[in-house]
Amino acid sequence: MLKRILKPPSQSFFLLGPRGTGKSTWLRANFPDAYTIDLLSEETYQNLLADPGLFANLLRTVQPGEWVIVDEVQRAPGILNEVHRFMENKKLKFALCGSSARKLKRAGVNLLAGRALNRSMHPFVPEELDRQMDIEDALRYGLLPIVWDSIEKAETLAAYAQLYLKEEVQAEALVRNLSGFARFLPIAALYQGQAVNVTNIAREAGVARTTVAGYLDILEETLLCFRLPAYEAKMRLRERKLPKWYWCDPGLVRAIKKSTGVLSPEEAGHLFEGLVAQLLRAYGDYRQLFNEMFYWAPSDSRETEVDFLLMRDRDIVAVEAKSGRAFSEKWCKGLRAIAGMNGLKRRIVVYPRGPVLRTEDGIDVMPFDRFASQLAADSL
Repeated sequence: MLKRILKPPSQSFFLLGPRGTGKSTWLRANFPDAYTIDLLSEETYQNLLADPGLFANLLRTVQPGEWVIVDEVQRAPGILNEVHRFMENKKLKFALCGSSARKLKRAGVNLLAGRALNRSMHPFVPEELDRQMDIEDALRYGLLPIVWDSIEKAETLAAYAQLYLKEEVQAEALVRNLSGFARFLPIAALYQGQAVNVTNIAREAGVARTTVAGYLDILEETLLCFRLPAYEAKMRLRERKLPKWYWCDPGLVRAIKKSTGVLSPEEAGHLFEGLVAQLLRAYGDYRQLFNEMFYWAPSDSRETEVDFLLMRDRDIVAVEAKSGRAFSEKWCKGLRAIAGMNGLKRRIVVYPRGPVLRTEDGIDVMPFDRFASQLAADSL
């Protein structure tokens, strides 16, 4: 089993992440003696529905101070009241695992604020892999553990996409119009690394604008996608306000679009940017390498932007992701546009593979594997 870089907390915590990221495997490895309640088991779930007091009766068999794992906790968010009570009265420690923040938010996760930490599980990062990562395979099939471990990666990805529709959306009754949601998904996949245009998506999917806004929230709250906000640099330029949209894994983007075969250059560009976005997001969660992440772009130019601004205290590291095979000075246009930004510490261009370079004005150019190694060493 590959060793994940997420460190187990010493107090109760929520562990959230998309299905297939290895949350349950990680919990079993790090808490082998914990008492486990698996709500993915239909029998266990139905028994708890039929007898709400059963959860408390089960916890009474656990010794004070011991660990309890509750898997797929979002299926029965009402048990958080009992979790709170047993944390206080019996000093039990809980690992509350789930693939959706939606129901938990509505049920009052704030009930445990200050008593349970928040942790996230992401697809693999290069540091966790036992062999050198092939960048083309990563873009084509992604880095979800459930897919990485599969012999038939394309089939596993397709099945994963269907599993999401069936179990995460339909079974949890998150949407009423499943056919409309199914039409919406491949359109949303086309917006990888782009500013979200709700009106355009609604028109193409044939559903109402407010419905699309709700669908986007579902993708975000089930942890498959995330929004990257725009940064207002106050550089005497009018900047874009809309957030950019990213999926958590490039393979998932292709599966949702039902794309197979060799990557096209245009497709590779958006997928590579998304791969870098997810890598940064993972290290932001796992190692707290930065406090916030944004993108920057002036509103009057579609060709000038900086993909990622990483904010740590008063320092800013700017990162531009490019999928080309050979470095071009054109890649530095956005990074040069922000050269006078307050707090700017470093400017980086990352591309799939090639030599490490530095431009005359101090922009570092490096391949993906070097960039990932610097993140792992916290040396950006």
